[in-house]
Amino acid sequence: MQRVEHVMGFPVSLRIDDEHVPAGLTDAVFAWLREVDERFSPFKDDSEVSRLDRGEIALGEVSADLAEVLDLCEQYRLATGGAFDARLPGRGLDPCAVVKGWSVQRAAELLTAAGVRRYCLNAGGDVVVAGGPWRVGVRHPDHADRVCTVLELDHGAVATSALYERGEHIVDGRTGRPATGLISVTVVAPTLTEADTAATAAFAMGAEGVAWAAGREGCEVYAVDARRRVRRTAGLPMAA
Repeated sequence: MQRVEHVMGFPVSLRIDDEHVPAGLTDAVFAWLREVDERFSPFKDDSEVSRLDRGEIALGEVSADLAEVLDLCEQYRLATGGAFDARLPGRGLDPCAVVKGWSVQRAAELLTAAGVRRYCLNAGGDVVVAGGPWRVGVRHPDHADRVCTVLELDHGAVATSALYERGEHIVDGRTGRPATGLISVTVVAPTLTEADTAATAAFAMGAEGVAWAAGREGCEVYAVDARRRVRRTAGLPMAA
């Protein structure tokens, strides 16, 4: 079973290889992602995030889900010394760097809870898989039609932060300027919440972010720095 929808500004594809898929399960997965987009997008005036940012609701009044997301944002802000920050000066509250991985991981957990054993959920190139082996290509930072490495996972997640899709969109919260030092960071982690947020945080930190991400529990890293040098951790699950 395969299904693709455009949600949260990027294509989301779901492949399930199990012979029997519970009725309504894929509908529930995509309904959840659409709900997240409505509730947490800083680009929608009536979202919970936008209303919080305008002061229309108090921090103590937010939903449990948004409280969890904001707590994760604060954890990463502290862990990176402020390089990762959902509240950058001159900008409104923007927790998207956490919301994407967090919400897609939640969607994957819906699949697992329903008894699905083998699946691949791909959200704009960030992937969570189960029941492998699965081969995941990492896009070359300079050539859209090439990969710079291929990973192999039985289960877990892979996420990449890079310049090639949106240019200098990741800001180092310590300086308020676009992050420098890296052009691509890929993180492999047990969950997409960790993989996606750690990849963004590492990119924001610059060259020092590679060691920072590699030091997080369960994380492996593949990075290309501004001089096109590859840095990778010893445990990276490279495909044979």
